[in-house]
Amino acid sequence: MPVNPPPAPGRWYVVGVLTLVYVFNFIDRQIISVLQEPMRSELALSDTQLGLLQGLTFALFYVTMGIPLARWADVGVRRNVVALAVGTWSAMTALCGVSQNFVHLLLARIGVGIGEAGGSPPSHSIISDLFPPERRALPLAIYSSGITFGVFVAYVCGAWVSDHFGWRAVFLALGIPGVLLALLVRFTVAEPPRGQFDGAQGQLPAPPMPAVFKRLFASRTFLHLSFAAALHAFVGYGVSAFLVSHYVRSFAIPVDAISRVALPLGIIIGVGGIVGNFIGGYLSDRLGPRDRRWAMWFPAIANVLTVPFAAIAILSRDFHFSLAMYVIPLTFAYVYLGPTLATTHALVQPRMRATASAVLFFVVNLVGLGLGPTLVGAISDALVPRFGNDSLRYAIVVTFLFNLWSALHYWLASRHLRAELERA
Repeated sequence: MPVNPPPAPGRWYVVGVLTLVYVFNFIDRQIISVLQEPMRSELALSDTQLGLLQGLTFALFYVTMGIPLARWADVGVRRNVVALAVGTWSAMTALCGVSQNFVHLLLARIGVGIGEAGGSPPSHSIISDLFPPERRALPLAIYSSGITFGVFVAYVCGAWVSDHFGWRAVFLALGIPGVLLALLVRFTVAEPPRGQFDGAQGQLPAPPMPAVFKRLFASRTFLHLSFAAALHAFVGYGVSAFLVSHYVRSFAIPVDAISRVALPLGIIIGVGGIVGNFIGGYLSDRLGPRDRRWAMWFPAIANVLTVPFAAIAILSRDFHFSLAMYVIPLTFAYVYLGPTLATTHALVQPRMRATASAVLFFVVNLVGLGLGPTLVGAISDALVPRFGNDSLRYAIVVTFLFNLWSALHYWLASRHLRAELERA
């Protein structure tokens, strides 16, 4: 079907709407981490089961569906894929609110995972076709700030609704706005021409799937970058899945007053995430023309700096000091998003971008989302005999050490980046 590029102001509207989609993506994905203490109390769930709801079972369907949906986006109308995706995951989120046991929740979360698989890869591809290569990191970082805003809304609004109306009402309240947002995407977002800023490569037809995989996995930069991002996500998803629970248990917060924890955490995540996203995207765009390796150096440095500050924050026995200190590692945690996505897209042709994003997300989410929450929950359960109520605290500290491994792979990716960009 014919498509028309949005005018210069219109492209920022598209970025804004797609960012709003990503906000809802992460509200619906992360809301269990806010509600899991009252859910655990009512449904008698273990930490391992809570980890499975947010981790492995969700991630398996999320990553499995991600690549075929991204392929559809590379050959079809990306806007329509996004609209269908947000409508699907919103309906499945609402079904969580009527679940009566672990199995019901598990099936609904599988549906959320299938829907969310079609959100980000086509959105990444649309945004990359709205801006020239040297100006993509910032809009992609703005889009990625949807993670921050989504977690903020989940923590603040989700906790308030849960305190006043119960945890089931939160899931039900998220469904209707998501369906309305799907209609907004379908009827107001313009589909930009593919590769309009990419010269002759932008006019090439979509290559077959094996060619995309060959291009990506022949790239040492992508191999190290994707594994670094996966380890980073392992820490991020694993910790965020149990952060509210850590503060509730460590500081004896009642399960019907979780907003006492979620409100300050939401503010911290909102401010720190926005600042980290902006710094990563802005400085990569500014310093990238001088040396493109900064796109990998920034995340590496941030990951190393995260570890000591995170340990201080989590091990602190002072509630307010712990929250204040956590701003620092959380800000560093979001630096990687814009540079990582922009680098991935720079390594491939325009009609490979949605699939490239999906492959990146496959690795990131299989390791990060799939294993992070599940293993943190399992480690916490295993440490109960020795540490009792503090078992979750030490499970989180151990998890943060994986940031050092992630930093190593970002540095290894930087060693191959310049040569591979010249050949791209």
